[in-house]
Amino acid sequence: MIKKLVILSVAVLTVIVLSGCGSKMNHDVNNMSNMHHTSSGELPAGLKEAKDPTFKVGSEAIIKSDHMNGMNGAKATIVGAYSTTVYAVSYTPTNGGPKVTNHKWVIHEEIKDAGEKPFTTGDEVVLQADHMEGMNGAKATIDSAEQTTVYMVDFMPTNGGEMVKNHEWVTESELSSTN
Repeated sequence: MIKKLVILSVAVLTVIVLSGCGSKMNHDVNNMSNMHHTSSGELPAGLKEAKDPTFKVGSEAIIKSDHMNGMNGAKATIVGAYSTTVYAVSYTPTNGGPKVTNHKWVIHEEIKDAGEKPFTTGDEVVLQADHMEGMNGAKATIDSAEQTTVYMVDFMPTNGGEMVKNHEWVTESELSSTN
């Protein structure tokens, strides 16, 4: 009898854990916490370094955005600074996941056949970024566009976990001085 009770308890616990994982995964897609936490640091072709960025490579800044859990308030080290157009985009992942809305950020150089002229709100594009699963090759709509300096950063999440290396991308307005 005790053996059956233990087996039943384990089965119920397994169902509860798996149910929780499923709902968390769906929730995380929309809040972007399932973004790739570390990238190779390889830059898209044509991306140009910023000539005089507010935050210099090697300096530290405080992140004021919540693209990922544990990001807001984290101290970041600037790995790279680039002049480009950044886009918030909405897309349906190529892997069949639920639609992602207002994903921040994709840069101009991560859009297929981007050319020189920036896209505008409402334009339809094909993404060549892999910040999240199912992003590369997805058809997307531009939600907003802004010419700015974007930064690649390393940071330690405020909620614990491992160091995030080469996070792509944080805009200048999402950073503040550590002073």
